[in-house]
Amino acid sequence: MALLTDHVLFIDGEAIILDKPAGLPVDAPRDGSIALENHLQSLTFGFARWPLPVHRLDRDTSGCLLLARNPKAHKRFAGVFEAGTVAKRYVAVIDGVPAEESGTIELSLSKISSASEGWRMIPAKAGKVAVTHWRKVAEKDGRALIAFKPQTGRTHQIRVHALHGLGFGIVGDPVYGTGGVPMLLHSRFLSIPRGDKPAAEATAPLPATFADAGFDQALLDQAGL
Repeated sequence: MALLTDHVLFIDGEAIILDKPAGLPVDAPRDGSIALENHLQSLTFGFARWPLPVHRLDRDTSGCLLLARNPKAHKRFAGVFEAGTVAKRYVAVIDGVPAEESGTIELSLSKISSASEGWRMIPAKAGKVAVTHWRKVAEKDGRALIAFKPQTGRTHQIRVHALHGLGFGIVGDPVYGTGGVPMLLHSRFLSIPRGDKPAAEATAPLPATFADAGFDQALLDQAGL
C-alpha cells in the first residue's frame, strides 16, 4: 500500500488538504478493498488523533480532499461546507463539445435505485437544488476540457450536470458515461474560509490521465485555473 504522505498539499495544526488519488474510496467499500481509512494513521504527523475527512470525493475522482486534525476543527469545517462558503473548482474532460463557452446549470437532483442497476442520481423537480457554473477551457478531437464551479454540493452533482446539463458524460464515468477508461474528473482547487485566520487552501496538480487524453497542465495555467 503506497503511502499518501507525499500527496499532502496543505497542512497546519487543524487541517490537511490531500491530493486523493483516483481509485481510492473515502469510505470503506463492501468488498474490503483499501480505502482512505487505511491511510489515516500515516497522516497524523505527530498528532495522537487520526485526521478525519470532512467531505467526500467519489472513488474515481482525484484531487483536493480536506481532513480535519481534531474534532473541533471537523465540526467547524463541516459547518462551513454546510453553509456553502467553501470555494471549490473541478476540471473534467467530457465526451463532446458544448456550443456555448460558459454557463450555469440548475438541475435539482434525486436518488433512485433498482435491483438491476443499483443507485444513481437523476434530475428531478422535487429533488435537492443543485447549481453548477461551468466554463469551456479547451477542445480537442471532439472532446472538451471543462472547469466546473459547483455552488452546491450534491452527490454526483458534476457528473449528472455534465450529462444532463451539457449533454455529454464525463470521459470514463462508469455510471453516467461510457466507462472503460479512467474517469477524468479532478478536484483542482479547494479553499476553506477560517474567519480571522488565513484560509486553508490548495491546488492539486492535474493527473497524468488528463495529459494522456490530450489536455495537459499548461492549458489550465494559460486559463488561470
